Amino acid sequence: MELTRRAMLGALGGFAVGGTVASVVGTSIAADPKMKRFDQANGDFGWKPHKLDPNVCAPVAYEGYWHKGYACGYGTFYGIVGMMGEQYGAPYSQFPFTMLEANKAGVSGWGTICGALYGAAAAFALFWGRKDRDAMVSELFRWYETTKLPIYDPGDAAQGVKGPIPSNASDSVLCHISVSKWCYEHKMEESSKERSERCGRITADVTKKAIEIINAKIEKGKDWKGAFPKQQSVAYCGECHASGKQADIQKGKMDCTPCHSGNEHLMNKFKDHP
Repeated sequence: MELTRRAMLGALGGFAVGGTVASVVGTSIAADPKMKRFDQANGDFGWKPHKLDPNVCAPVAYEGYWHKGYACGYGTFYGIVGMMGEQYGAPYSQFPFTMLEANKAGVSGWGTICGALYGAAAAFALFWGRKDRDAMVSELFRWYETTKLPIYDPGDAAQGVKGPIPSNASDSVLCHISVSKWCYEHKMEESSKERSERCGRITADVTKKAIEIINAKIEKGKDWKGAFPKQQSVAYCGECHASGKQADIQKGKMDCTPCHSGNEHLMNKFKDHP
């Protein structure tokens, strides 16, 4: 029987949880007394990544955002792994996709990491270990910080509002800043249909970019390198706030200025930063 997208989008509704998890990891922990804690069949990263068409997957991610009630992380993850499931079957088709719904609105409304970005990073982690994945995440996150979004236009398939949606560069990977800055700059309310539509379209944008990174990584392997350099403010702050420097208290790679622009050092260094 062909597995329809509607059935896939509601993955846990059609599978028994225990059976689904067992099929995902490739074995049943309870059925294998020899299995050691944290071990998985084929190692930690046993799944094979497949190339996808970003233009085909973007509208699916957009649909997934609305299907689970403004769930950007779910839409992005399904737009990548779910589409591998639609095209290649198991094990991709057996992932409990609804677990990614928790990333709605920066993780259950907390406004932390943009759920769309988390969904993509989680997809990367199914196929690559930390040494490879970190550069992929950095490439995606820096692109998100600096690119005017949304770009994607669903046309007649729009589920919030149709027509052009204003865009801007968020300068941050945090949902709280990304949404608030967009609302402030374009005089929109967070609870508006326009804002929901904006995030749905960004879900498609992030999915498309993430797939482009995945495809490039598959092609070039260890030779793949991202195009986006370290954020300027991070490099600047690291001159004093890093291991072996004046004060080793800073952690992170995201743009410092949205949260710390009131600091006299940043104000002097980045006077023209919005």
